[in-house]
Amino acid sequence: MSSNTDQLPRVFQANLARLFDRIILPGLDALAVHPRLERGEAATLDAFLDRAAAQVDNYTANEAAKAYVLTLAAMFERQLSVWARARQTEGRGHFSRIRGFEALLTACADQAGIDLQRDRLGSDLSQMFLVANVVRHGDGRSCEALRAAAPELWETDAPDYLDLLPGEAVVSEHLRMRRRDLIRYIRAATCFWGLADRLPMAVADPPYRED
Repeated sequence: MSSNTDQLPRVFQANLARLFDRIILPGLDALAVHPRLERGEAATLDAFLDRAAAQVDNYTANEAAKAYVLTLAAMFERQLSVWARARQTEGRGHFSRIRGFEALLTACADQAGIDLQRDRLGSDLSQMFLVANVVRHGDGRSCEALRAAAPELWETDAPDYLDLLPGEAVVSEHLRMRRRDLIRYIRAATCFWGLADRLPMAVADPPYRED
C-alpha cells in the first residue's frame, strides 16, 4: 500500500504540467512577437510608431517568459521542500540541515535514486533556478554564474530585441528567455518527478520537446 508521500511525485508532476499547459503556453502564444526589429531613422511618424510598438511587443514577451520561469522555479523548489519534509516525517531521509536549492535538489535526487547527469536533467534544473534568481535580483552573483554557465542566453546584437531602459546597459536586462528554454525547464521538472514516481504507470518521459 502506498503512502501519501509516494503519491506526491505524481501530484507534483501533474500540477507542473497543468500550469504549463493551461497558463504558460497559452500566455506565450497570445503575445505578439516580431522576428526582426527595424532600426535606424523612420521615414514617417507612422513608421516610427510601428517600430516602437514592435520593440515594446518583443520586450514584453521576453519579460513574460522570464516571469514564467520564475513561477516554474518557485513551484518546483516548493515541491522539493514538501517532498523532503514528508520523507523525513516518515523516517525515510534527513533534510533538516540542508540549505539552498542546489543542496536540496541533490539530496532529493539521491533519495529518489535519480541520476541528475541524465539528459542534462540537473543542469537544466539548476539553470532554471539561476534564471529565476536573475529575474528576481538582477545583476549579482547569480547573474555572473548564469552568464558563465549559459552565455547563449545573452545576445548582444540580437535582431529581435532592444532594451527599453535608458542609460548604460544592465547585464541582467539582456537575459533572453525563449519558448524553447521554457520547454527545457518544464521537461526537466516533470521528468524529475516522473523518475521519483514509484507508482504504476509513472511518466518518466514527459511529452515536452523543443521545437
